[in-house]
Amino acid sequence: MRALVVFGRLLPFVLAFLWDRRRFLLLGRPRRRDAERHRRRAERLTRTLADLGPTFIKLAQVFAARADILPEPYLSAIATLTDQVPPLPDGVAERVVREELGREVGEVFERFDPRPLAAASLGQVHRAAYGGREVVVKVLRPGVEELVGEDLDVSFRILFLLNVLFPNHHTRAITAIVSEFSKRIRDELDFREEARNAATLRRNFQGEPRVVVPEVVSELVARRVLVLEYVEGTRIDRLQDRIASGDIDLPRLIETVVDAYIKMMLEDGLFHADPHAGNLLVDPQGRLVLLDFGMVLEVDRETRRRLVQTVLAAAKQDVDGVINGFYELGILDPDVDRGTVRDAARSLMSVSLRDDVSPRQIQRLVEQVLQTFYDWPLMLPSNLVYFGRAENRYGRG
Repeated sequence: MRALVVFGRLLPFVLAFLWDRRRFLLLGRPRRRDAERHRRRAERLTRTLADLGPTFIKLAQVFAARADILPEPYLSAIATLTDQVPPLPDGVAERVVREELGREVGEVFERFDPRPLAAASLGQVHRAAYGGREVVVKVLRPGVEELVGEDLDVSFRILFLLNVLFPNHHTRAITAIVSEFSKRIRDELDFREEARNAATLRRNFQGEPRVVVPEVVSELVARRVLVLEYVEGTRIDRLQDRIASGDIDLPRLIETVVDAYIKMMLEDGLFHADPHAGNLLVDPQGRLVLLDFGMVLEVDRETRRRLVQTVLAAAKQDVDGVINGFYELGILDPDVDRGTVRDAARSLMSVSLRDDVSPRQIQRLVEQVLQTFYDWPLMLPSNLVYFGRAENRYGRG
């Protein structure tokens, strides 16, 4: 029954996207769609994914970072799904704590606020007091493991048919994304793994006074419960008043975000891969606060080396160096010919800030790069895409 529901809800969008590329699905010129029609379809797709539940909300968050798969306005529309999840019924979070920690909430915490601070697709966060300090308690939604498994099974069936009927670099890339997601989501469903990620990132940033990573309360970590210190802060997309008052220097904050991600990506090889606005705060001292460590990716030393070499080649306008970097990084569709690669590389290198570094110009640059990855048969590796998406979010100002 679930398979029929998922298939029936998603099929109209699959057909619509295929018609956009071929008037008769397999043949013909692309159909012309005006911007308003795409905007309305993006809104409908966002509502549909939200209705389908946690699996598809999490997948949407991944696809919101995949400019090689979806163009605007779809990227921006599905990115709004991060906070659109209803809270658990009263008492459910307390029950999860009791089942995981073996004690009633009142026996563990000096205070436990029943109203959640945030409700996400997989978990819910409550504020509490423990050991004389303020903490947050994250609990996993009951039954979400079984639902995710069932939904992924349905998704793979749909993708099998798409790859048979419409083999192209987009369907192959989508299949690769869902396959990787199916592996990584298991870590997100085990809060013990998230606790390890948080502890590692906290150690990595110990010498960086501009960045805060909450401390894990190690004695209160279980598979479905995670407790961390509470850090006061303002969401990074709600800083208008603090910026207007002069409390926050926006260029300096952007520099901090970029420096933090460069450090994670290129120095540490372990970075926070879910940088939506709800997971990034600015505390009263103006420091960047990282939250939610379920999606933390490792980047091996060789990939980091290849990434730096490719960026340097692009800076030197070295087309062959960029092409070699594409091959080494796994960006290229295996069936693409070298001539097409050359055109794609030139297209990317033609994008330039010149002397204008205003937010509007940065946004124009980001949009050009994203459009290039959509138009050409390029497939961004997930670790590089999340890094690029982090830059894209703050290029949007």
